Amino acid sequence: MDFTLLSLHLFSLFLLHQPLYAAAAAASTHKTTATTRFRSELISHPTPSTGLSPTTYFEVTKPIKLPRTKPCSYLLLHHDFAYTYGKPPVLSNYTPPSDCPSQNFSKIVLQWRATSKGRQFDRIFGVWLGGVELLRSCTAEPRATGIVWTVEKDVTRYYSLLMTNQTLAVYLGNLVDKTYTGVYHVNLSIHFYPYAEGNFNSRDPNWNNHDSLANSYRSGADLILPISRNLPLNDGLWFEIENSTDVGSKNFTIPQNAFRAVLEVYVSFHENDEFWYTNFPNEYIVANNLTGTPGNGPFREVVVSLDGIVVGAVWPFTVIYTGGINPLLWRPITGIGSFDLPSYDIEVTQFLGTMLDGKTHEFAFSVTNALNVWYIDANLHVWLDKKSVKTEGRLLTHASFPPVVYLVSKFTGLNGSFLTSANRSISSIGWVKSSHGKVTTNSTQALTYSNLMVIGNDGNLQIVNQFIGFNDSVFAMVPSSSIHSIQSFKRFPLYLYSNSVDQGNETYSLVTNLTLGFNEEKKSSGYGLLVSSLKNLQNAQGTILVKGNLVVSGLGSTQQEYRYDGSKLCYFRNVSSSNYTILYDKVDNTCSKKSRPHVGFRLVQRWPYDEVCNTGSKKSRSHVGFRLVQRWPYDEVCNTGSKKSRPHVGFRLVQRWPFPARRAFI
Repeated sequence: MDFTLLSLHLFSLFLLHQPLYAAAAAASTHKTTATTRFRSELISHPTPSTGLSPTTYFEVTKPIKLPRTKPCSYLLLHHDFAYTYGKPPVLSNYTPPSDCPSQNFSKIVLQWRATSKGRQFDRIFGVWLGGVELLRSCTAEPRATGIVWTVEKDVTRYYSLLMTNQTLAVYLGNLVDKTYTGVYHVNLSIHFYPYAEGNFNSRDPNWNNHDSLANSYRSGADLILPISRNLPLNDGLWFEIENSTDVGSKNFTIPQNAFRAVLEVYVSFHENDEFWYTNFPNEYIVANNLTGTPGNGPFREVVVSLDGIVVGAVWPFTVIYTGGINPLLWRPITGIGSFDLPSYDIEVTQFLGTMLDGKTHEFAFSVTNALNVWYIDANLHVWLDKKSVKTEGRLLTHASFPPVVYLVSKFTGLNGSFLTSANRSISSIGWVKSSHGKVTTNSTQALTYSNLMVIGNDGNLQIVNQFIGFNDSVFAMVPSSSIHSIQSFKRFPLYLYSNSVDQGNETYSLVTNLTLGFNEEKKSSGYGLLVSSLKNLQNAQGTILVKGNLVVSGLGSTQQEYRYDGSKLCYFRNVSSSNYTILYDKVDNTCSKKSRPHVGFRLVQRWPYDEVCNTGSKKSRSHVGFRLVQRWPYDEVCNTGSKKSRPHVGFRLVQRWPFPARRAFI
């Protein structure tokens, strides 16, 4: 077999944090993985420099809603990232704005702007302030005529941190030699937008007690603690998780007058697990003697623990970096989340009763089935009661069980199919007593996963059809009423088709089709009701011809439709590109009635397990307030399966509210 899936998995031009074997000196300084799938030692012909202007790369996302005030803008850092791999982060002293006419800011925006020219891999990088991560991102891959890209992120939630003197740290591990010549020239700026005159000041303490409490839930935290590694380092401040037993942890203490806490988790995956959703089950690898091929199957979860107790989980969105799968797909439209990787909030207010003792506690992170390497850290957002020295709390109930994972495999030799499915729920209830009164918080996570992988053509063909459902809710109540609630339902669909064909003369072609989606419906209430709906879908097609380790020719095309409908902002963009050229681009700010989320939406899931195919079974009901039932997508493996019962998109989600009073919204 000339081109097995092992060859296919060696594809893709550029390796994040890993230049492979392009230069002996480079290889000696990096961890190399010859069998990393969808990445390889392949390099492309340099594009002749013809005096053309640099190409602008971009990630499609909604604009930041800004006040009509003049910002106070500051350059935080200017640096040229050349050979920075294995060296300390670039540091700079940060001081809050002192010469701005107003010290009361409505919006704060962090702006990363970079240029590069030549040939270079994509590189992961992070921006930290006082050890608190503000941005996780990936560089664009340059060309001979040059590129430029800008990332703007709303960092208003870090308001309290930004008002104090801190150390700014930026790590971007780049490598420059005679082959990889791209240097990243970076300007990092911050823009402070004051409130318009007479506008509401969200930090005014002179509100009545109930309104002040409700308002605090939509305001930024009073204190943000870094749950990351301490400087000095010759790397980023993230923890490195290298296998399924590895744990990254950090000790911390919090003030004893805290009344709310939220852990914000940053996650990225690289090297052997960059494409974890395509990894083979170990039994397939062993049976076919695929030594060195990334395995452990396609299921991953980030587990978050507090003092040894699991308090939350992250089933991450499948970010594809700018050199991933087929780099030609991401020029100039980059993959969803690649320029601004999502972070994930976990409410931990329920556990404050165990953290308010003035002692040291520990947050820890691990990754189920992990291979080398995952980068994980977190920020602990803490709200303080300014009218009391000490608050008190108690955890009432907590339920967390390991994920239930099923694998159905059928293969002969290198051809076969594998269906991996999983589900998990984590719920907890606790109260905190402060000057605001006694507030009870109920938090629930419900997660679902399915991955159907087909391997054919003697290992040259791989098809992956994956779905992740990530549903979480938080309700905070005083005895008389609800003061805060937020429900979020995220859906992460992914479809990948990749086929390698031997063209003879040591040449092969690779065809790739990809669909990637990030969808979320969200509702929050407390100080007003806010609802939003995001539907973000990319389709991409690419072909590439490779001789030896040189890309002889190729074509990449991408189409993306982004629609956001919210209470305060609506944004739509439909854009397509092919080989660096924008073919179509339509932008609209009109709200779509069809896309608006249903207030108080119900969530039902059909699970791909035989024992829960019998709908209505008491066994299929969860103890955390939701009922989960999924019918198997194939009739022959579901007792109740029929054509009428087949889901059109593989899922239907239903959630029961944890408080009966909320049923009025359904």
